[in-house]
Amino acid sequence: MSGIVAIVNMDGAPVGGPLLRRMTDSLAFRGPDRQCVHTIRNAAFGHALLRLDDQPARDGQPFTVGGGTWIVADARIDARGDLVAELCKRTPHACACDASDVELIARAYDAWGEDCVAHLLGDFAFAVWDAPRSRLFCARDHLGVKPLFYACLGDTVVVSNALDCIRLHPAVSRDVHEPAIADFLLFGANQDSGTTVFRDIQRLPAAHSITWSKETTSRRRYWTLPMDAPISFTRADDYTERFTELLHAAVRDRLRTRRAGVLMSGGIDSTTIAATALSVLRERPADFFLQAITSVYDRLIPDADRHYARLTADYLQIPIRYDVRDDEMSIAQWDRVSIRTPEPVDNPAAFAAGIAFAQSVAADARVFLSGEGPDNALLYEWRPYLSHLLAARRAGTLLRALASDLAMHRRVPLWSSARQIVGARRRESQWLEAFPCWLDEEFSARYDCRARWQERQSSPVSPHPTRPRAYAGFDAVRWQPLFDYCDVSGAMSRSEMRHPFLDLRLLRYMLALPAMPWCRNKLIIRRSMRNALPREVLRRKKTSVPMSPDLARVKAYGFPQLTPTPALLRYVNPRRLPAAPATEVALRAALRPLGLNYWLHRLETADKEETPDETATVVQL
Repeated sequence: MSGIVAIVNMDGAPVGGPLLRRMTDSLAFRGPDRQCVHTIRNAAFGHALLRLDDQPARDGQPFTVGGGTWIVADARIDARGDLVAELCKRTPHACACDASDVELIARAYDAWGEDCVAHLLGDFAFAVWDAPRSRLFCARDHLGVKPLFYACLGDTVVVSNALDCIRLHPAVSRDVHEPAIADFLLFGANQDSGTTVFRDIQRLPAAHSITWSKETTSRRRYWTLPMDAPISFTRADDYTERFTELLHAAVRDRLRTRRAGVLMSGGIDSTTIAATALSVLRERPADFFLQAITSVYDRLIPDADRHYARLTADYLQIPIRYDVRDDEMSIAQWDRVSIRTPEPVDNPAAFAAGIAFAQSVAADARVFLSGEGPDNALLYEWRPYLSHLLAARRAGTLLRALASDLAMHRRVPLWSSARQIVGARRRESQWLEAFPCWLDEEFSARYDCRARWQERQSSPVSPHPTRPRAYAGFDAVRWQPLFDYCDVSGAMSRSEMRHPFLDLRLLRYMLALPAMPWCRNKLIIRRSMRNALPREVLRRKKTSVPMSPDLARVKAYGFPQLTPTPALLRYVNPRRLPAAPATEVALRAALRPLGLNYWLHRLETADKEETPDETATVVQL
């Protein structure tokens, strides 16, 4: 986690030092350990460092290769040995294996120019000023874990990984981008991966790079998630051994520290991350600290996570810390929460409570691992898999798939799945929302909200021949809210969330697994971890609670009355809002205008103070 900012005047005018210093100082909440600035005539860079790893910082930022190119980055580069080997093939002794992440990016740019992103793995956002070519080059990682924003202001380009940092530039207007407001009210998140809620500030989409020169601006997508053919190994153990190998590599690349936490429910995904992290840390000679962190409910809703998480922690012999959320700030008590987020969130109270807890656990470790990924990557899509085999006339493979499914699951293939399809369709229909009648009619017509709504309801099917839903599940728009939350909460708690299952090497492998038998009930994970986790956890089935915590709080404490700001009336007709949502779907929709109202009020307050500040966090809980 770092804060970065770059300002370039393409007309050659010098960049003002006080403005650069002010913008860099605003990033101190992202990088409290050190802030540095550097100006190269018409280009200027600022960097704020948060130390996350045990290694001493070898190269400060802004970083330069020979004074010709300068770079600032918020990055973690994976598969470092492979990258160093590639670099040394081009230039012997180009850099050492222990080079910093920013140096590796700089050397890669020096070797391959704008094609350097094709050689990088990891989570990154960076800006490179190529002085000899008068060119500013920026890129963001493949899935969009790290944010990167920019504003084009005449001849000036401003780039940062913090929205409010860019808003400090005097040429950036305070106007909001209303299509993003429409998307938030309709869907809970902006559907345009290239825009933000502010008119003058753009978001660089995941897997994109952008280049500015005096004459041109060019943005390109440098990577698309491949559609690999299903893997075929001779032995069943080959599948689990390869999975284990890739998972260990992913966790190892994300654990360059001796102190870490794992967000561990009692489910198979996060417990697998905990067991693998423990195995990786035990490979090293030094002492380490690994703690499980589990969110639980003891009264508000039925919750079995405490039991299974405790079983796992005892089995692994690691400490566990509980985040007991029964008495968390309720939706009806938003007036007691003070938090400012860069863009609207639908439930500020829950957001604030999450950040408060993150701040408390960050005292023990600054790196946290999550189990996000397998719910999407390992969807059990047996129908397209069998259809693919039939179309390819691969009768032998089809029979082996049915036989292995029967042998490994000890249930008749497809029988229980066919029944589950009917139940899944019934559950999906229960989650379908109606078009919000409370949108302001003029606003709705201006941005054709009904057409946006209908287009979203009939989104195209993924072209993947065997894993269409899993492949579609990694669309960048779907993941952006999660990554935004992790980034903002990490910045406010001086920590960083990392996602081993989203490592590209492991993700591609999971998406290329034969659905039968390996995706059914996440068999690939359960067989890979059969000697690393308690049997009760390995056999646990995925369960759902009858009611969400938010709805339980509404039923217990009521729903807040909306006191609309004048700005909200441009988008919402308060008289049409439901008084008390009674279902999960109704609550999900009703929270959005309240969340937008809260954000607009905080934005107005901050703008009056003329000091946009992402560091404003919880002041009363």
